[in-house]
Amino acid sequence: SAHIWNESEKTMKIVAMVLSWNLLYGVLLLMLSVPICIEGSVSIFSTDDFRSTSLNRSSFPKGFIFGAGSSSYQCEGAANVGGKGPSIWDTYTHNHPDKILDRSNGEVSIDQYHRYKEDVENIKEMNMDAFRFSISWPRILPKGKVSGGVNKEGINYYNNLINELLAKGLKPFVTLFHWDLPQALEDEYDGFLSPNIVDDFKDYAELCFKEFGDRVKHWTTLNEPWTYSKFGYADAFFPPGRCSTWQNLSCTAGDSATEPYIVSHNQLLAHAAAVNVYKTKYQGLIGISLSCDWIVPLYDTELDQFAAERALDFIFGCFMEPLTIGEYPKSMQSLVGSRLPKFSADEVKLVRGSFDFIGINYYTSNYATDAPELSEARPSFLTDSLVILTSERNGTPICKVSSKLLYVCPKGIHDLLLYIKTKYNNPLIYITENGIDEFNDQTLSLEEALADTSRIDYFHDHLYYLQSAIENGVNVKGYFAWSLTDSFGWSLGYTSRFGIIFVDYHNLKRYPKLSAIWFRDFLQGKIDTYDN
Repeated sequence: SAHIWNESEKTMKIVAMVLSWNLLYGVLLLMLSVPICIEGSVSIFSTDDFRSTSLNRSSFPKGFIFGAGSSSYQCEGAANVGGKGPSIWDTYTHNHPDKILDRSNGEVSIDQYHRYKEDVENIKEMNMDAFRFSISWPRILPKGKVSGGVNKEGINYYNNLINELLAKGLKPFVTLFHWDLPQALEDEYDGFLSPNIVDDFKDYAELCFKEFGDRVKHWTTLNEPWTYSKFGYADAFFPPGRCSTWQNLSCTAGDSATEPYIVSHNQLLAHAAAVNVYKTKYQGLIGISLSCDWIVPLYDTELDQFAAERALDFIFGCFMEPLTIGEYPKSMQSLVGSRLPKFSADEVKLVRGSFDFIGINYYTSNYATDAPELSEARPSFLTDSLVILTSERNGTPICKVSSKLLYVCPKGIHDLLLYIKTKYNNPLIYITENGIDEFNDQTLSLEEALADTSRIDYFHDHLYYLQSAIENGVNVKGYFAWSLTDSFGWSLGYTSRFGIIFVDYHNLKRYPKLSAIWFRDFLQGKIDTYDN
């Protein structure tokens, strides 16, 4: 591993020399041409010359944690190894390869199951403090339930991974559910559509706490429950691929007007049940990771301002308000009506306050505009907010375009965090995902593929605005880059690369990208300013 880092660094120095003039030219063009995106009078992409500001590890509070993340289905591979049972992603990718852009799957992926020591070593090489990963529920419980038998080989794998991290001085941040539900539970009672999931998730969580809790002190119950509900039950991009048939999205069953809300509700109850067990019997911190773009009005009107607030309610508040006050946002109650599940008095007590921290997954920003005409359409989770989200205004992008997936809006992370601080009483926060993809261009040489300067821009600029938010009183204690390695990208397959470590998909060799070397130097304090 050290040899690869040394060779990669030599290559990167040569590449960096060649790129430096192009990069300088690009920065000058950016300063001249980036559109100013208005929220009232507030810009989304700031014109401040922040890249001349000193920024490295010492810019953040003492004890601030830096790390990188992964997830089980995306990285582990070994789908049929070591007693693992099938997940809904195993079944979905095999039964519906047409739903994956390159018709691929995660059966082998980057084989982290067998190569975890190399990945842990790379985290250590970058001077990071922690690794965020998820446990595969069906690797631990192939039948989904404790009563169906515990897979000791699965337990051993995670013990080995955790022990390797600790041996390298790294903290494990463990997610219990990152979308790979045991297929057995989907078959038995439709997974998160059924309240039966609550007890089974609680039992699975308690098993993990018992097996790993002596060494793991940071737990996340669910990763992006809104994403799981939307893509699995509203527009069918993810398994189980359910939605209303009238949407003509190749759904064979489902109801986009009700099921996403039921699934979100049951995810909240499952989360709260697991947290209750943990807080009663174990010591450490436990929370949930929520995704949210920053959303601003398309035009400086009262209607679009309300639209932006509703969009945040429907995407973020739908989880954050039950967690903080025990009920759904008033805008959701009004617009969704009887289709929105209700919490019993006992459930309110269980859900409210059921977190030590909130994980925030931030990638980009969007405009919102009021769309009352959507009330005339058939009811759907996709339109109930009466908001249309867009990334352009009058043909002008909201921010710099630097990815086929994402507009790069670093100031959005600052504004989102201040919004959370103000509205939700300044909770303890970890940034559990933040990163950018690149198209998997197979015509590039290895040297060219490793020169991910746009990713360095992305990380630097978001860290600058994160540090600014901390100075403004937001209670953020850690930051995890997404992602540690290139890997299977859900419906994108292997067409998109998010990693700071490059993976050659032919032989699965790992190579640090320029962004990995940048992180190493940033965290070692060798970098003073962006220009350095």
